[in-house]
Amino acid sequence: MAVTKNEHGQTNSINQVRYGCAVGALYSVVSIPGAVPIGHCGPGCMDKQYTSLAFYNGFQGSGYSGGSVSPSVNAGEKEVVFGGEKRLDELIKSTLKIIEGDLFVVLNGCIGELVGDDVGAVVSKYQKQGVPIVYAETGGFKGNNFVGHEIITTAIIDQYVDKFTLNKDHREKGLINVWSELPYQNTFWRGDLSELKRILEGAGFRVNILFGGKSAGVEEWKTIPHAQFNLVVSPWLGLKTAKHLEQKYNQPYLHIPVLPIGAQQTAAFIRQVVEYAGIDPATAESFIEQEEKEYYYYLEHFNDFYAEYWWGLPATYAVVGDSTYNLALNKFLVNQLGLIPRRQIITDNTPEKYREAIAQEYQKLAHDVATTVDFVEDGYIVGKLLRETDFGHKPPIIFGTTWERDTAKALKGNIVEVGFPASYEVVLNKSYIGYRGALQLIEKIFTVAISASA
Repeated sequence: MAVTKNEHGQTNSINQVRYGCAVGALYSVVSIPGAVPIGHCGPGCMDKQYTSLAFYNGFQGSGYSGGSVSPSVNAGEKEVVFGGEKRLDELIKSTLKIIEGDLFVVLNGCIGELVGDDVGAVVSKYQKQGVPIVYAETGGFKGNNFVGHEIITTAIIDQYVDKFTLNKDHREKGLINVWSELPYQNTFWRGDLSELKRILEGAGFRVNILFGGKSAGVEEWKTIPHAQFNLVVSPWLGLKTAKHLEQKYNQPYLHIPVLPIGAQQTAAFIRQVVEYAGIDPATAESFIEQEEKEYYYYLEHFNDFYAEYWWGLPATYAVVGDSTYNLALNKFLVNQLGLIPRRQIITDNTPEKYREAIAQEYQKLAHDVATTVDFVEDGYIVGKLLRETDFGHKPPIIFGTTWERDTAKALKGNIVEVGFPASYEVVLNKSYIGYRGALQLIEKIFTVAISASA
């Protein structure tokens, strides 16, 4: 059998994986307060997703319904030969007795999908009894957890949220649904979504953030159809959900591909959302003025450090990671810190139809700065590209993952872990976006830089 290769010599085998499989979207469920995932998959599937996404990725933790709490069929030979519907039915009954939840989501994995288990029929019996439960076909062969995430969101909207939508034309001006980072996959998603909600509320909006500690949980999801519009803040993740809501409820959406980092990007972001919403900009402008005053206060004091150490600090950089963080970091590093882009690698297996538009964003990082981007998933190729890059006479700074640590060392460079897997970061509520997150990012970058020279 022939082995196909892309332009980088990458085969269809992947070394150093950088995401979960579709059933890894169970952590999208876990990230909704009050929601409980139920796995209809083989032994080890749920545990492997926990170990990779929730543990060795900032040690984020399992929360109320993740980790060892998540129920699973643990399908074996018997379920493969005779089907696993009976076993799933037993598991759902047991779960409802043992675990309290506002919403239960059954994720059908590879085994269930391949042998043809009718998970929908099993779940529908409970739905007819009024149990808040939905199902999603998330076999791993359908793609990674980015794909699984939007399968999950669509399932919850169609099978649960829709039941509570009596007037599908009702809209509440100023209420927006936000679709952005992938929970758990994006290491800093908790802090980032909190900051995103904070700045949008500061601008005068009411915000359904939908995931994480700032979400009102399942009750918040019920109000999705009544939002004035959907806001997609990422290069591509969330677009499928927004388009589905547009078709289902005639609900418009605004797509902003760049996650805002720093004062310049965040102010532009706020103004774009305010203009689209058609609300009075006075509240937003007052908020921007207040935030920028604080932001530049800290940067003014940072100048003493920068003036003293600028000659020994990194001048060039590379970013390796998912498209959302990759693009956002590039915009910030070029426009706010004046660093020089040398190599950009997106690793989330971005769907082909979005790649050209994303690549165009790198052609306009600033009015006089452009660069190219590679779409590569294989860790061996990533390392090869980084080692072949000319970073100049100063050691570069690599914004990447744990997988890039050895390569950064070989380049005598510095490493800042910004994505999956991040096993040298302990993350509670850290954010690298918005006003506050940008300050934390600057602290991290230059602490790493001066520590490396010690």
